[in-house]
Amino acid sequence: MAPFGTPRNPSSSMSAFISVLILAALFLSAEALVDPERTWHAAAFADDGDGDGDGDGDGGDGGDNGDNGDNGYGGNEDDDDDDDDNERGASSGSRGLSVPNLPNILDIFRPNRPVRRNTATARPAPRATRAPDEIIATGLDDDDVENLVEQGYTVLSLEEIDVLDETVVRFRIREGISLEDARLEIVATDDDATADFNHFYRTNEAQSPKQPRCEGPGCPAREMIGWPVPVNGGGSCSASVRIGLIDTGINPDHTAFKGGRLEVIGSPVKEGERKSSRRHGTAVASILIGSAESRSPGLLPNATVIAVDAFYRGGGGDERSDVFTLVRAIDMVASRDVAIINMSLSGPANAVLERTIRSLNERGIIIVAAAGNRGPRAEPVYPAAYPGVIAVTAVDHRKRVYRRAGRGEHIDISGPGVEVWIAASIRGAKFATGTSYAVPFITAATALALQDPQVSGHDDVMAALARRAVDLGEPGRDDVFGHGLLQAADLCR
Repeated sequence: MAPFGTPRNPSSSMSAFISVLILAALFLSAEALVDPERTWHAAAFADDGDGDGDGDGDGGDGGDNGDNGDNGYGGNEDDDDDDDDNERGASSGSRGLSVPNLPNILDIFRPNRPVRRNTATARPAPRATRAPDEIIATGLDDDDVENLVEQGYTVLSLEEIDVLDETVVRFRIREGISLEDARLEIVATDDDATADFNHFYRTNEAQSPKQPRCEGPGCPAREMIGWPVPVNGGGSCSASVRIGLIDTGINPDHTAFKGGRLEVIGSPVKEGERKSSRRHGTAVASILIGSAESRSPGLLPNATVIAVDAFYRGGGGDERSDVFTLVRAIDMVASRDVAIINMSLSGPANAVLERTIRSLNERGIIIVAAAGNRGPRAEPVYPAAYPGVIAVTAVDHRKRVYRRAGRGEHIDISGPGVEVWIAASIRGAKFATGTSYAVPFITAATALALQDPQVSGHDDVMAALARRAVDLGEPGRDDVFGHGLLQAADLCR
């Protein structure tokens, strides 16, 4: 008896192989007809390289927009390779043998394979950091300005700024010159001149997942810093100082401000710009002075807030302020006898803004600003990083730093900034997250610290707040939490 084995004739062997393939194809095709809903999965499908087939990568730090890096931008794109599947399948099915009209066994699987589409979200274009052709300058006299105009510069705006005791000029640069060369050319015009780009500044909030409504008087943000919670319309702190607020628009008719001392003064935004929303400004103001009887009681319901809308909406709904408008807004509130200015906003370093901040320091006006939401590896943002400004970062209810908060040697102190209960722009209240919302907690504590006759100016206030802070992170002041988490129990009298 001959041993069992494969046929010795090569043509017989190939015929047997083809017969097996055809029988398998007929069998699987028949089953597909009987059960058309069945989905087949083949192990030979191409991998897109990230191991999970969905094209999602690590979202990384994303951008400031306040804060929108949570969308997962930055992942690898899904490789849609369906166009070349048939070519690969033919070559792998017969190892180089050309058999006309032979069904490819992988084609049996492919019809039920889910279509792979490129669903990766494209990273949005970075938001502009400055006006494309504008320079802001101060320290120029009339002859300097006239000479620059003769060279081809255009004066777009010119404003007397009392806090600087100088005129700030907004130029459009002349043709044929770069923005940096234009800045240097203007600075060279006069030894006293300061010039820089017309940078943009933005608020610092982040989208927050929906959370249960904060119930009762013991809201976590107040408890973690020892701030008394109003009970039955009373029992809150009071401060006689006037607080300046530079932000977006505010809804003065919101029930959160009923009976309060909110004064919204004219906006320095130039005509023709789209108005800012009233969401961010309303939220920050409500943390400061929300009525004790409202759904969003504030920290200092009896304090006076002088507010200026310094923001407008650029292309694509980008809400921002440029440095020319921002400096004008600072001047407007500084002229109203305020002791503190709350600036829940951030942007790049700017020489004109720095000069304005220095002038405020010399006048004894305290600036409290946000550390920004660009992530722990981002460069410092301004005005928070300028000397003489109280730079505020945000922590959650478990005293962990907000994951997108900026870090650095300039960070001074931490406040509640994750899931903070705020007034919504039209009515009601909700939760919000961002270093923007930690700032008013420190502003309110600063107002209380100034009630002490022994405390005046930035250094005294910072010492008073640091002395009461709970140390977090590494021992002593650090780049993440600053001096630690604000504690206000003995500030409230």
